[in-house]
Amino acid sequence: MSLAPKLKFYNGCEIPVLGLGTWKSKPGEVGQAVRDAIDIGYRHLDCALAYGNENEVGEAVREKISEGVVKREDLFITSKLFNNYHKLESVEKGIRKTLDNLGLEYLDLYLIHWPVAHEDGNELFPKNSDGSIKLADIDYLETWRGMEIIHGKGLARNIGVSNFNSEQISRLLENCKIRPLINQVECHPYLTQQKLSKFCKDKNIIITAYCPLGSPDRPWAKPEDPKLLDDKNLLKISEKHKKTPAQVVIRYQIDRGHVVIPKTVTKSRLLENFQVFDFKLSPEDISYINSLDVNGRLCTLADRKASPYYPFHIEF
Repeated sequence: MSLAPKLKFYNGCEIPVLGLGTWKSKPGEVGQAVRDAIDIGYRHLDCALAYGNENEVGEAVREKISEGVVKREDLFITSKLFNNYHKLESVEKGIRKTLDNLGLEYLDLYLIHWPVAHEDGNELFPKNSDGSIKLADIDYLETWRGMEIIHGKGLARNIGVSNFNSEQISRLLENCKIRPLINQVECHPYLTQQKLSKFCKDKNIIITAYCPLGSPDRPWAKPEDPKLLDDKNLLKISEKHKKTPAQVVIRYQIDRGHVVIPKTVTKSRLLENFQVFDFKLSPEDISYINSLDVNGRLCTLADRKASPYYPFHIEF
């Protein structure tokens, strides 16, 4: 069985370049997807408390460990601190909830899911009387201090961020004891993130690309929205390499030095998404795909623009 190659963090730890995303994977489906993925050769699982399916992911992981298919140390498991646990003293509550859900003693990587904070408490999406989210003015620097503490306790072997812009990362780097290893951001041919990617690379921070396939099953998609995998420009490159458009856009991330976490619960697609290590895109292919950028952000978190830490007010 072939396994995905790994990228090395600045601290010497390694992360498989390809992982299974679990956002939007429904209860009742995600467990089987994880079992199938591990059987195929996936060793990197990307989870989050906010996805509401960590229990089932953990059950599937424990099953594969008990069957002897993998050992815990073979797996690289990521999860994320949600916005309702941003206070210094709440960060540990957040990770312990996730560890309890997954049935694990530690995470390989733990990320601040968003720089935006909700009202502190156990409710993921606390609401005001008008139905809007109750935001809190908690500085992500305070949250990061909590992340450093849980790292020191061995609950997370590596720590990073998600959905942070370049200014937020710069500010974090100026005020931290442990530098973030990863910035997980939306990235695909319609939102190529070239400036943010270069910025992070220069700071020794690896980009993990989420929604790499254009998230066709996102809940707010409209029928008239362009579908990335049907793009005729991508089809040209997929025909050239005798690969599917999905395989091309996954390889596009890997060849840029990014980690990539496509999501699917279909076994045939899990296999297809993993069969990307027998070809490489040329610099010309990558430039051509880069030219498809239309700043097409799918995950805007627009209902939280009022937060002082909303990340998408600036270019990158």
